[in-house]
Amino acid sequence: MRVKITLACTETGDKNYSTTKNKRTNPERLELKKYSPRLKRHTLHWETK
Repeated sequence: MRVKITLACTETGDKNYSTTKNKRTNPERLELKKYSPRLKRHTLHWETK
């Protein structure tokens, strides 16, 4: 039930990270604060389709 997802920065749109999530327990879009190398600071990253 785990699927691979890509996390994209909300400010630059760069797809910096990939991870997995369980669709059964977490069906909504994942939002995490991760480091953005282009901005050199932590920003909000959203799950992309």
